Amino acid sequence: MTKLFLTLHVLAAIIAIGPVTVAASMFPAALRRAQADPQDPAAIATLRTLNRICSVYALIGAAVPVTGFATASSLNVLGSAWLIASIVLTGIAAVVLIVLVLPRQDAALDAVSGELTDGVVGEGGEVADRTGTVVLGERTSTQLAMYTGIFNLLWATVTVLMIIRPGSTTGA
Repeated sequence: MTKLFLTLHVLAAIIAIGPVTVAASMFPAALRRAQADPQDPAAIATLRTLNRICSVYALIGAAVPVTGFATASSLNVLGSAWLIASIVLTGIAAVVLIVLVLPRQDAALDAVSGELTDGVVGEGGEVADRTGTVVLGERTSTQLAMYTGIFNLLWATVTVLMIIRPGSTTGA
């Protein structure tokens, strides 16, 4: 049963987390292109596609910790420090994605596509929502790139912990 859980865990990580890391990394550059030419339907379509990939695969990504817990339980390593560190880092990565990346992608997409109905255009072409929070400005793509980089770094660290874990049964 352990091999099945491990296989499902690795497949879930590859199939769910891989697309999110790639699409989220591509979004800031695509946003800059869309900001440069807001009338370009291809630029808006690219943003929509990347945002949809991030949103849908983030939900599918819930299978990663679920199958991870099943695998860890079958290996009797639930109390291991490397696993606890991985769980904490996975939680932080989820928070970064859910709180920092996805809402900013949504707001930027709405603003650049003209769907931010209560948006106010300010100095320098910045678009703010009704609360005054800038949702599209010069720094939006830079912030998204930074948050995405943090998300990707967290997942890379978890991957390293999963491969080079102390007490590995692989003998490596």
